Amino acid sequence: MQRLYVAAHIHEAHLVRGLLAAAGIDARVLNEYAPGAGGELPLTEIAPQVWIDDDGDLARARRVIEDYERAATTGGAQRCSACGEENPPDFAVCWHCQRPL
Repeated sequence: MQRLYVAAHIHEAHLVRGLLAAAGIDARVLNEYAPGAGGELPLTEIAPQVWIDDDGDLARARRVIEDYERAATTGGAQRCSACGEENPPDFAVCWHCQRPL
């Protein structure tokens, strides 16, 4: 098991885990409930993290993360190719049909 990504919040961690699952990569979200210890531990220790189960998937998983981060920095709405709904530029999954964008 290897840490792949440190998320800004729990929703982003689950989004990234979902993108990895869509790519056939098994992953887990750790520190899901750690923010409750925010006054006791440093923020770097309680941030939600995404870990992959199989180290052999690391290269593919990093490409998924790079695509996710690249999509988050591009501007403009995106149209879902499956249902045609418009989605904000930072969405990686369609809000309407839940298919990857």
